[in-house]
Amino acid sequence: MASDCPRVLIAGDRSSSGKTTIVAGLLSALRGKGFSVQPFKVAMDYIDPSYHSWITGRSCRNLDGYLMKEEAVREIYAHAAEKADIAVIEGVRGLYEGYDGDLGSTAQIAKLLRTPVIFVVDARSITRSCAALVKGYMDYDPQLQFKGVILNKVGSDRHAEKAKREIQRYAGVDVVGVIRRNEDMHLAMRHLGLVPVLEGKTRHEGFADRVARIREIVEDGIDLGRIIEIARGAEPLPEVQPDLYRRTLVGEGVRIGVARDEAFNFYYRDNLEMMELAGAEVVPYSPMHDKALPDVDGIYIGGGYPEIYARELSENAGMLRSLELAHERDLPMYAECGGLMYLGREIEWDGERQEMAGLVPGKARRGEVRVVSYVHGRLARDCALGSAGEAIMGHEFHHSEMLMDEGVDYAIRLERGRGIKGGWDGVCQGNMVASYTHIHSASFRGFPANFLGACKARQWPSP
Repeated sequence: MASDCPRVLIAGDRSSSGKTTIVAGLLSALRGKGFSVQPFKVAMDYIDPSYHSWITGRSCRNLDGYLMKEEAVREIYAHAAEKADIAVIEGVRGLYEGYDGDLGSTAQIAKLLRTPVIFVVDARSITRSCAALVKGYMDYDPQLQFKGVILNKVGSDRHAEKAKREIQRYAGVDVVGVIRRNEDMHLAMRHLGLVPVLEGKTRHEGFADRVARIREIVEDGIDLGRIIEIARGAEPLPEVQPDLYRRTLVGEGVRIGVARDEAFNFYYRDNLEMMELAGAEVVPYSPMHDKALPDVDGIYIGGGYPEIYARELSENAGMLRSLELAHERDLPMYAECGGLMYLGREIEWDGERQEMAGLVPGKARRGEVRVVSYVHGRLARDCALGSAGEAIMGHEFHHSEMLMDEGVDYAIRLERGRGIKGGWDGVCQGNMVASYTHIHSASFRGFPANFLGACKARQWPSP
């Protein structure tokens, strides 16, 4: 695979600089011009990419220099950008924030993919200092290709002109956009970030109108033609040999039920695509709305917000009974984060308690801290995820905690990360594994084949 797709990376000086809303507006503006736009997000995240995927009609892919080898980053980029007219990569946190040096940073991805950088500056209460900020970021790593600046949260025309003049004079880079302070640039938030798109579209009145308004503001404030020119100036990338995206027969004939609705929608497209490339059929179903599981050979319950929809999930007795019967048949199940909470006995949140599936011997409640961390460890036993001793890498992102019964068996011994309890993660009972760890198939390469293999080994006739 080779990629000569024009591309640009939108980075920020810090978290909350406004990257996500600006990128959302930029993606929408580009699509409105007739471009096929491929979005990417630096680091592991589900919510921002849900906006990018919805706006562009193409699945946003994550690029993480810590969890993924450099070859995997290049392959994911080349695979996703195929047949796109332009690619837009949204950075994470401040440009240089990483795990250790460049590792895991936006800067690492910019250099690895040789991508021109458009730098977003939160210009509230600063004018000439914008120039010092931009110049400092440019000088910090001269290997980066700084090609433009977007001033965000600008108060007035005078404010903008003064900042633009100083940036051009001292940093020598063009200001390609000015976004004025505007409450319409804000999107609905909650404890883990933005409200996911699937929920926003179905539960929040005026959601689509708000996103359309963001496009108008961004389109009015940026030089779209100049950004396209910058993207087209990116040098072609070398050819990549396919490795991740190869067809196999390991999952031929296997049907995987994937929980997908307002409560559960945190999935990496790569995980599902690699199951499909292995021959499996992905079958979506809704734990909230469907009365029973579909006829499948395995269950995958991703993350989401089951705490927000606990009442609806609890009242769907048919689905809970269907899960219980599937577990009794030892149907392979893999649940991540929100899925873990759902498979527990109950969710206690904001003073309310709702009964859940009861397959995991514990209950979920709001935790004292929000956990955001990379995770690595090893499988401590043979399970549906693989064989004892296999290395596993992923991440965790949650505001809940699990209160577990004594004597619980766990599948994952962590070397880094919090997990469920005392450095352990992955409640394991038969062919069920439920963990706080989120897996990506580029960081835990064995995941698709291992899980599909477990499903194939346990195929049963329909009851």
